[in-house]
Amino acid sequence: MQAAPVHPSVRPLAAARFALRAVETLLLSAGQRTARRNAWSAVQEDRRAARDRAEALSAIEAVSGRSSQAT
Repeated sequence: MQAAPVHPSVRPLAAARFALRAVETLLLSAGQRTARRNAWSAVQEDRRAARDRAEALSAIEAVSGRSSQAT
């Protein structure tokens, strides 16, 4: 029994579709890495800002001679 003949244009289309998906995967994975890196940088910046706020509050309280009411 012979396999059904494949139209000549099907193979190039399948190859092109495979190539486009491969390029898309490469581009998206790089974009995801960039997004993760940016998110981690934002987390670090937020932590730094919170630390700076806490230090500023401590300094203000030390100068004013009162303690924090925050828990």
